[in-house]
Parts: sequence; structure tokens; C-alpha cells
Amino acid sequence: MKRSKFSDKKKGKQSSFNKLSIFQNNKFKFKKKCPLSVKGAPRIDYKNLKLLKKYTSENGKILPSRVTNISQKKQRELSLSIKRARNLALI
Repeated sequence: MKRSKFSDKKKGKQSSFNKLSIFQNNKFKFKKKCPLSVKGAPRIDYKNLKLLKKYTSENGKILPSRVTNISQKKQRELSLSIKRARNLALI
């Protein structure tokens, strides 16, 4: 009679996988705040070229939010204002 993999464990020992949990708090990971959502942050506008150039690459592409740590809502506003500025040939 064949035994399964799991029945070979000794009853007194716990495996290391049981000790780990995906729901445990990790002390070293933290979420950065959105730089455009904090108090005193500049307003996103297609006329604010200094701000728009900060969030575009050298080639003129819009930087992703995973790089810039901008919230999803602000990223949409930012991309819309960059596209408007491009359309008006400001950038």
C-alpha cells in the first residue's frame, strides 16, 4: 500500500510552512504617500509645465505610477493634463 507525501510527516513536528502566513504584518514594508495628495501639493494643470515635465521621461513618455508613487486618481488627472499640454504644443 502506498503512502501519500503528507502522511510521512511526524506527528510531533510542524512544518515551516504552517508557521508562515500571508496575512502577517511585515515590519519592513511600507506604502509611500502620494506626493500630489499631501497637504500643500501643487495643483495638476496643463499649464503647470514644471510639474508635468517632472512626471515625463526624457523621451516625452508619461512615467507609470509604480515608479512615481502617485495614486491612481491623480495619475489619471496627470496623464490627461500632459496629453492636453502636448496637444497645445506646450510640451
